[in-house]
Amino acid sequence: MFRILLVLFIVVPAIELWGIITVGKLIGGWPTVGLVILTGFLGAWLAKRQGLQVFRLVQLQLSRGQMPTESLIDGALVLVGGVLLLSPGFFSDTIGFLLLIPYTRMIVRHLLKLWLWRLIATGRIHLIFRR
Repeated sequence: MFRILLVLFIVVPAIELWGIITVGKLIGGWPTVGLVILTGFLGAWLAKRQGLQVFRLVQLQLSRGQMPTESLIDGALVLVGGVLLLSPGFFSDTIGFLLLIPYTRMIVRHLLKLWLWRLIATGRIHLIFRR
């Protein structure tokens, strides 16, 4: 747990800062600030659009009596992608955009499901079913 927190609070911001400084040296300070703001606005718009689309799909599946498991995973991925796009930095923006584009989100969803099934199979996660 300590390693995860170390990466989240020290390593990731350092990489983001390095990326912003590098881009700033290449294209200038104001264009870099503008690019960071633009990706924030574009990310917020895309996250809202994709989030509403996933929400409608969940509603449709529930109205038909289907379990919206993949749609719920999509919703979580859209939420994470939106948060990453609102945080300043080009690396987090790249990952955020990948989570908001439906085709790449499908790939990430598949890999996430494989990882979760592997954790369940090895006994690191236990499922409890109650009636």
